Amino acid sequence: MLTIRGTGAFAQSPVAVADSGSPIFTISTPNVRLLSHIPLGRSETIAGLTMEQELGRPYVYVSRMQDLSTPAGFSLISIKDPAHAKVIYRYQIANPELHQGFGGMEGKTFKYRGRYYYVQAFQFNQGSPDADLGAIVFDVTGLPDTTKIREVGRILAPNSAVSGGNAGQCAGHAGCSLPGGFHNVFPYRHSDGRTIMFATTLTGTYAGIYDMGKFLAGDPDKGLIGRVPVPGATGRYHDFVVQYDPITHKDKFYGGAQPGGYFVFDVSKPETPKLLTTVTDNPNAIVSAFGRGHTITPTPDGRYVVTESEFQYAPLRIFDLRPGLEGKEVVISRAIGAWTANWKHLPHNHEVRWPYVFVSAYEDGLQVFNMMDPANPITVGFYRTYDGPTMSGVTMAGRPDTADISQHKGTGSVLNGAWGVAVRNADGLVVISDMTTGFWALHMDGFDGWNGHDWGMPNVSTAQNWDTGPEGVPNPVVDTPATSAPATKAAHSARSGVH
Repeated sequence: MLTIRGTGAFAQSPVAVADSGSPIFTISTPNVRLLSHIPLGRSETIAGLTMEQELGRPYVYVSRMQDLSTPAGFSLISIKDPAHAKVIYRYQIANPELHQGFGGMEGKTFKYRGRYYYVQAFQFNQGSPDADLGAIVFDVTGLPDTTKIREVGRILAPNSAVSGGNAGQCAGHAGCSLPGGFHNVFPYRHSDGRTIMFATTLTGTYAGIYDMGKFLAGDPDKGLIGRVPVPGATGRYHDFVVQYDPITHKDKFYGGAQPGGYFVFDVSKPETPKLLTTVTDNPNAIVSAFGRGHTITPTPDGRYVVTESEFQYAPLRIFDLRPGLEGKEVVISRAIGAWTANWKHLPHNHEVRWPYVFVSAYEDGLQVFNMMDPANPITVGFYRTYDGPTMSGVTMAGRPDTADISQHKGTGSVLNGAWGVAVRNADGLVVISDMTTGFWALHMDGFDGWNGHDWGMPNVSTAQNWDTGPEGVPNPVVDTPATSAPATKAAHSARSGVH
């Protein structure tokens, strides 16, 4: 029997009551401390975030959704002093009043030949300017001098915006209208020495693979070298992670696909990905009983994956991939464990730093659980960044492909609160982007950094070693600095400090 583990000992504590008779909102457990908080503007204009890993580059990039008062783009935050974080720059798309759609949803950083870059993904509706804009790439090497931020190029996603799309484009429900562009991107330092980026749209049945060295060199195809297909081509990837497996010496792609299911590919040769195993109902299925495949994150050894399905009441499910990877089972169809903070809500994105999993859990804020026993995960701490009303998120009732995010169609949803989470391995700093309350920097007592070897695991996570590549590569290729910077143009921005 599958047991869902929640807030453990913390759930047993009696709820304090104020003199008014109302329950007192419990912000955090004693072991999770607030370092700094920055409100960033109107509710639901704040999306994902990413944090540079080097201590000498203390920068966090928060993606901004499209709104007339807060145009799409990103906010750049300095965490040089985590206790006094501050916004130092704001980029916004040109002519924001003409744009409609989600705007900036996710962004990631990468380093190539000694220079640092930030990739901001965008999604705009059909009929808007930039409806086919996938991402803008910025050179941010010159930080903290924000006047040196430069746009180096754009990657397009032609014909990705649809109105009245087919079943494959609409996660099984024909007739939807979806914005174009990239929903998510993941730059990765490949074991062969290349810096490649994976990107997905909401209407494509694959994840595109881009060689960023070729892109920066002006390749006419923008560096496109391959695609990771959704098996059956009847859905789309939503989120994904690419991670090196030092045991099998393979680069592996882990993708959450919609309408449902999770797929693992060998991308050691990115031009020709090979399917390794699936988390679905049966060998011929491209859907699963788990609902909308969303986020998937492997453990450092690649044995387990933590997965999210994007609908209310869904827990994070934990699957053991070993039987599938060893060929003992054709598909993985049963979770071995599950966790949630509150069964009425929905945990969202997450970062695995074994044995801990850091979760941006929408209304439940930052949650941290221990999965040392994957069948019995337990909560070890939390900090609730969202203290607004419940079920006040955007409703998707008008979108048949996303209506199952909330069971209360037309009355709001659980899509509010902590969206993104990032962990800095060097010192254990945790940052959260909250759709309503903004940016948060937090610290969990006893977690002062992470190295997989300290836990008997490979030192592998979503954090990349851009200089020497993944640990465990037999013949690592060292990245060498370029003799000159690539041609760029100035980035359009609002004045420094505007957020």
